[in-house]
Amino acid sequence: MNREELELTVLTEISRILGSTFELEEIYNQIMKVLAEQMNLHCGTILLLREGSERLKVAASYGLTPQEVHSMNLKIGEGVAGRVIQTGEALVVPDLSKEMGAVVSLGQRSRRSVSGTAFICVPIITAGKVVGALSVERPESTPEELQDDQRLLSIIAAMIAQANRINQMVRLEKEELIVENYYLREELKAKYKFDNIIGVSKGMQEVFETAALVSQSKASVLIRGETGTGKELVARAIHYNCARANQPFVSVNCAALSESLLESELFGHVKGSFTGAHADKKGRFEVADRGTLFLDEIGDMSPRLQVKLLRVLQEHEFERVGDTATMEVDVRVIAATNKNLEEEIVQAKFREDLYFRLNVVPIYIPPLRERREDIPLLIEFFLDKYNRENVKNVTQISKEILDTLMDYPWPGNVRELENCIERAVVMARGNQFPYGALPFNLRGAKPRLGLDGLELSIEAAIKQSFLEERHGAENDPSDLFSKLIGKAEKALIEEVLKDCGFIQTLAAQRLGISRNTLHKKLLEHRIPLRHVPRA
Repeated sequence: MNREELELTVLTEISRILGSTFELEEIYNQIMKVLAEQMNLHCGTILLLREGSERLKVAASYGLTPQEVHSMNLKIGEGVAGRVIQTGEALVVPDLSKEMGAVVSLGQRSRRSVSGTAFICVPIITAGKVVGALSVERPESTPEELQDDQRLLSIIAAMIAQANRINQMVRLEKEELIVENYYLREELKAKYKFDNIIGVSKGMQEVFETAALVSQSKASVLIRGETGTGKELVARAIHYNCARANQPFVSVNCAALSESLLESELFGHVKGSFTGAHADKKGRFEVADRGTLFLDEIGDMSPRLQVKLLRVLQEHEFERVGDTATMEVDVRVIAATNKNLEEEIVQAKFREDLYFRLNVVPIYIPPLRERREDIPLLIEFFLDKYNRENVKNVTQISKEILDTLMDYPWPGNVRELENCIERAVVMARGNQFPYGALPFNLRGAKPRLGLDGLELSIEAAIKQSFLEERHGAENDPSDLFSKLIGKAEKALIEEVLKDCGFIQTLAAQRLGISRNTLHKKLLEHRIPLRHVPRA
């Protein structure tokens, strides 16, 4: 092998080592191994300055006994390497037997026969500062070869310095991330304290009491409530106030993904398990190991996945999609739903055994319309939040607007109220809460008609229709049922339309039908529409 091939081989091997690991100890040892094999070394060392000290440590060596390594307790200026580190200049000794000063400085190694041995030592420099030295002893060579060796070792020393620098940067970044992660977790704990969840109503106080108790246990929790009531907020509060607070909180919306995607999302998959699986992927259960997994909209999970979920809850184990290896996890599951799971069980859409596994501790979050005393507090909280975010100062709100917000039924609950307040802050030009920024359905809102009043209106319509039918001789009595049902349907739609300020979208939502169906019913019953004028 000629010189060019030797150098190319050495540098290629060391480059491969540097690209394969960040572990400095492994890098140092592998570099010494390559040099020993390619340069026919007698021995060699990588010496580095100890952090915060003037003493040197042996980071890696070749051809030295443990006793010899232990005896190399040098400091800057002592020995050959110590002087190289002190001066920052390389040192080449063509024949150690002719340089007794260098031989004496080698310590225990001076007892060996050094006849015909050359010594080369080069500094390791990082950011202009000498941090160590690379030295080798090899068979005596020509001056040209020693000069080439010095040049090659200087290049390798620069590569070692670069590896040190990168490792130091990675270590510092890792330490910063650890500190940042700690403070972020502390912020999350403070943010999701039970005291920070808004609610003075009796229903919310019961939520806080139950959540605080269950947070100190390992029990599964099932949070019930309409969309927008804050189920995930309560789940996070439970997690960040329990023993798992420093572990991951992972959230999955079961209604947002198809069955196959949800299975992969929950349990992960291996490469090639299905079309598009180009690499192994961890599932949410793996990511949440030792932490908490929040399964939102659990009532929308398919029966097949319910079986797999039940197994994880019972056995704490599962397999990735397409894999046969069983994985064990320690995950606390908090589930949430806005569905009537008891009715889903009757219809065979939800497994009863899974229901009992999840429903160890049930928590019911009441809708906003059932805790109206919390609305002013929520308004104040959201005003403060979005004032800060938008650099605004909306502080004044009229009694008319406050009454409107208090009277509105809030079918979207706290989430709808938050969106309303954010919109008002964004649209405000001064410190006054703008009435024109209220959504149209709120501007025409009236106090929601109670269930008793609605039943009375329908009952009155049916009685009136029944009397009319009885006294109408030409009417067919066999058609009485369908006619009375039609009258009741018409009365129901009229009352709900009035109560919703003639906003068809809101009325359809209240009735539990689509807007198209409502439009057909309006035409069928000849119900006139009255549009709410724009403010």
